Amino acid sequence: MKKYFKIFFSRFFFIALTIILLFLIDVVVVVGGVRLLTELFYFYFPTPGAWARWILKVIEWLILIITVLNIVNRDMLPETKIPWLLCVIGLNVFGVAIYIVFSHNRPSRRQRRKYLQLVEHSRAYIDSSVTQEETDAALENWADVVGSIQKQDGTSMFYRGTKTRYFPTGEKFFQSFLDDLKHAERYIFLEYFILARGKMWYETLDVLKAKVKDGVEVRVMYDDIGCMGKIRAGYYKSLRKAGIKCVKFNPFVPVVTNVHNFRDHRKIAVIDGKIGYTGGINLSDEYINETHPFGQWKDTAVRLEGEGVRGLILMFLHLYNLRTKETEDFAPYLSDTYEAFEDEGYVRPYGDGPRPLYKSQIGEETYINVLTHASKYVYIMTPYLIIDYRMRSAIVSAALRGVDVRIIVPHIPDKKIPFALTRSNYPALIKAGVKIYEYTPGFIHAKNFLADDEVAIVGTINLDYRSLLHHFENAVFMYGTKAVGELKSDFDETFAVSKLQTAESARKNIFWRAICEVAKVFAPLF
Repeated sequence: MKKYFKIFFSRFFFIALTIILLFLIDVVVVVGGVRLLTELFYFYFPTPGAWARWILKVIEWLILIITVLNIVNRDMLPETKIPWLLCVIGLNVFGVAIYIVFSHNRPSRRQRRKYLQLVEHSRAYIDSSVTQEETDAALENWADVVGSIQKQDGTSMFYRGTKTRYFPTGEKFFQSFLDDLKHAERYIFLEYFILARGKMWYETLDVLKAKVKDGVEVRVMYDDIGCMGKIRAGYYKSLRKAGIKCVKFNPFVPVVTNVHNFRDHRKIAVIDGKIGYTGGINLSDEYINETHPFGQWKDTAVRLEGEGVRGLILMFLHLYNLRTKETEDFAPYLSDTYEAFEDEGYVRPYGDGPRPLYKSQIGEETYINVLTHASKYVYIMTPYLIIDYRMRSAIVSAALRGVDVRIIVPHIPDKKIPFALTRSNYPALIKAGVKIYEYTPGFIHAKNFLADDEVAIVGTINLDYRSLLHHFENAVFMYGTKAVGELKSDFDETFAVSKLQTAESARKNIFWRAICEVAKVFAPLF
C-alpha cells in the first residue's frame, strides 16, 4: 500500500496525468471543431442533398489521402511509417490529428538554429595531431568506419596516444572516478542521465562541494525526466546555492508534444580537460550494487587520459550551452598540449542525437559498420535488443558470412515489455547463427561492441529505438588501445556466467508473445 501511495503522489504520476489530460483536451478540440463545422453546414443547408454529403465525404477522403501520401514520402525511418499509417487509417480524421500533433519528432527551430551555431563555433577548437594519411595507414580495414563517423559528426577528431582504462563494474569505476575528482585543480564537468539520492551521488556531491571551496569550477547537467522520482524537481537550485553551476536538460513543460522524447542520455565526466569518463554508468546506487533491484547490476565505463578527452569536452559544452542559450569561449577548457602515452592506439569520441542536429543516426551507422567490417567476431553487450530492420540485417549478414556474433542481454529485466521484445528477436537471429546469452546474475546495462581484438566501442547507446533515434547519446570508438584487451577479458568472464539461449526461449508465454507482436509495431514511436 505504501508503494502505491508513493507512486500516486509522485511527480511522475502528476506529469503522466497532465499529459493524458492535455491529450484529451486536444481530442476534445478536434471533435468540437468537427462538430462545429457540421453544425454550421446543417445551419446553412437544413435539408442537404446527396451532393452535399458527397462533398463532405470527398473532403474527408482528400485529407486522409494527403496525410497517407505525406507519411509514405516523408524522410523518416520506414518502421515509423507503419504505425502512423495504421493510426490514420484506423482512426480516420482523429488519427490525422494525432499524427499532426505527435509525428514531428525533431527539436524546435530555435534549438536547431542554436545547436548549429554552437557546432560552427566549436570548429575553431577542433584539432588533432593525426593526419588522414596516418589514419588510413594505421587502421587499414577500419579506416572507413572512422571516416564515416567523421563525415556525420565533425565536432571532434581522431586522436592517438590517449591512455585508456576499461572498468568492468560500477564499483571499480567509482573508486577511480572519486579519486580523479579529488585531484581536480581547474574544473569538473559532469553530464548524467540520472542523479539519484544515495551513497554514490552523496559521496560525489561531498567532493564537488569541497572542490568549489577550493576554487574549482564545477558544472553539473542532468536530465529532468531521467531524474524524475530520483531527486526533487527544483534540486538544481540547491546545487547552485552550493556554488555548483547546475542545469537540468530539457525540463518538462505541460505541452503535448514529442519534444519530451529528446532526453540527454549521455554520461560524461571531464576533470581539468585531461581526464574523461564515459560509459553506461549513472550516479545512482544500483550501478555500484549498493542496492539490488534486479539482481547483480553489471555496467561498464572507460577512462580516457590525454588528447582524446577533447571530444568529450566539446560534446559537454555543446549541450550545456544549448541549455543555457549561451555561446561561451571554449578555449579556457581545452589544453594546448597533452601528454602522449606510448603503446596506446587511437580513440575517436563521438556524439549522436536527433535529426537534423545530427545528419543521421551515427550510433546505429557505426554499429552496423563494425558488423560489416569484422572478419572474425563481434561481441555485443546491451540491456535491450529492440532493433530495426537495418540493424537486424547487419547482424544476420555478419553471422551468415562466418563472423562469430555473440550478444549478451540481461536475464533479470528492469522492464517486462522491453524484455519480451528483446526475446522476440531471438528466433530470427539464432536461426542465422547468432549466439545470444543472458547474464544470469541479474541485469546488464553495458553498451559495448568488440570486434576482431582490434576495435571496441564503449558508450551510452542502447540497441533500441529510443537510443538510436530520439536521445542525445555518446560513445568512444577505440582501435588498438589497452582498453580493447581489457574489454575482451571482461567479455570472456561475462560469457562464463551467462546462459546460451535457444529459439524456444522467446516462445514460453503465448500472452507475452501476443503483446510483443503489437508492441513491435508501435515501438519506433516511443
